[in-house]
Amino acid sequence: MSDARPMFHMAFPVKDVDSTVSYYRDKLGCRIDLIEKNRCIINLWGHQAVAHMSPADVSSKVTMYPRHFGVIFDREGDFERLLASAVTQNLPFFEEAFHRFPGTPREHRTFFLTDPSNNLLEFKWYKNPDLILKASA
Repeated sequence: MSDARPMFHMAFPVKDVDSTVSYYRDKLGCRIDLIEKNRCIINLWGHQAVAHMSPADVSSKVTMYPRHFGVIFDREGDFERLLASAVTQNLPFFEEAFHRFPGTPREHRTFFLTDPSNNLLEFKWYKNPDLILKASA
């Protein structure tokens, strides 16, 4: 059996490839593994995110639910560095950083960014990482 961990794969719609590559590579610091006319593959912190050009599926109305995606950092410093970078670059926040469920075992810090196609990205850091996949604590 391999020691490699499984990777998550996700596909999402974007209005154009150029603004998507610029945002994820130049603003968030993600590696872009493939750029084609109608899609690009983004290395989203070790996971495969494929941005497919689909302007008809890009919403002009930005809502957190039902669709958003993101990354859960295992180190608070990584969360802080991305947050500081987003602030410094004046990236569009859907929600600025806050503590969710403060004082409870499920306490975590989170913030939401909006990409150029109005996709919402959530970034989190859990105080107790053992509870990330638990329904209750």
